Amino acid sequence: MKQESISVFDIFKIGIGPSSSHTLGPWRAALRFIDTIKSKGIDKVTSVRVLLYGSLAKTGKGHGTDVAVLLGLCGEDPVTFAVDEITPRIELITEQKTLFLSNEKQITFDPEHDVVFLFHESLPFHPNALTFLCSFNDGDEIAETYYSIGGGFVVKEGEEDGDGTMIQLPYPIEKAEYLQAACDKTGLGISDVVMENEKAWKPEAEVKAGVLKIWQTMRDCIYRGCRIGGILPGGLNVKRRAFDLNVTLTDGKPYANFDEWLLVMRSGGHSFKYILDWVSCFALAVNEENASFSRVVTAPTNGAAGVVPAVLLYFIAFCDGNDPEKIIKFLLTASEIGSIFKKGATLSAAMGGCQAEIGVSASMAAGALTEALGGTVDQSLMAAEIAMEHHLGLTCDPVGGLVQVPCIERNTMGAIKAITAAQLALQSNPDHARISLDAVVNTMWETALDMDHKYKETAEGGLAVQLPISLSEC
Repeated sequence: MKQESISVFDIFKIGIGPSSSHTLGPWRAALRFIDTIKSKGIDKVTSVRVLLYGSLAKTGKGHGTDVAVLLGLCGEDPVTFAVDEITPRIELITEQKTLFLSNEKQITFDPEHDVVFLFHESLPFHPNALTFLCSFNDGDEIAETYYSIGGGFVVKEGEEDGDGTMIQLPYPIEKAEYLQAACDKTGLGISDVVMENEKAWKPEAEVKAGVLKIWQTMRDCIYRGCRIGGILPGGLNVKRRAFDLNVTLTDGKPYANFDEWLLVMRSGGHSFKYILDWVSCFALAVNEENASFSRVVTAPTNGAAGVVPAVLLYFIAFCDGNDPEKIIKFLLTASEIGSIFKKGATLSAAMGGCQAEIGVSASMAAGALTEALGGTVDQSLMAAEIAMEHHLGLTCDPVGGLVQVPCIERNTMGAIKAITAAQLALQSNPDHARISLDAVVNTMWETALDMDHKYKETAEGGLAVQLPISLSEC
């Protein structure tokens, strides 16, 4: 079996919405193509064209694939690029019909002509494919094809399937049974084993600082999303709901920052309905921000970015989890479960439907919460299995090709299912479980292979055709 070394920072990527596979992935592919151009002489470039295939073409407009590619070709970094500058930059490129490659070389570029949506063509390796074509003034021409394989991972044609750095880890983990064996052998918890592996890349202090930065980005996204109302972009006229829900739940109590907001949150009690509303609010906030081309953390995808942060903030606010070390452990455990799904199945909705996004994120959150609440390794893996088991077969059918309906609400469902799965596991004896996490990973992949392509992020089936919206309108 091919081993793939995947870090917590591969699973959790800071970027810009609305889609990890359709926005972040193509953006990163464009940045890689810029590196190729530079190696051949960016000053000699005369023209560039981009071909989008399959799912990238069919739902690319709604997912901002064309926008991401243009910004990537400009050399902008999705981690740091100011989200408020996206629209002005794209408008400038469109109006002037020019593009600054890597902010170094100006070329003539008309997005209407030079970004081609091939709605009826797909490449065999993966539905999310794009090809970059470049001509030089010496007559040379190059073409490179990339595949956005889910969760922001990108593979260049001819490369191995996977972005994970090939590095020897103390505990190579390809399956859940390997993770369980490592924990049994060492007596370490899941998060501790993951930390030992992470130290193969960088010192522990740097790992912890990086993970806390991931949480800070998640936290800021939730807080921002709860304080912004209005209508989401894209043409569906979807109303943002986290704002109104936050107003209702805070009940006029003042707060000036996240920590004060947390205190207000806690002061409202611990009733089931109250906490349920808050968890929904957290998840809605993240994915409304995601739909607004704001900054989010891929967890493990953008379309499912609200589940892990919502469950983690639930743990922080209502389960005495407001401690940096506990937060780090939570995210380390969640990342390993996501890694297992990435290696054994897929994180791409275009390959596996929404079970590959919301299902995986719920599984990640369930396993992490179980460990955080004192569960054993077996219970944590059981919780991860339960959460995915009840997402099997979930289709990806975005209305209008936008990551809004039903995607935003699905994050609330995933978060609640994750919490329920954790509670079930904590009250159960894993020795009596009949289905293992590895079995459910295999089942998810088999289900993905059997699923009709129209339910895999094409906007050609399911809910997407119940409310028909022209992709050109979005």
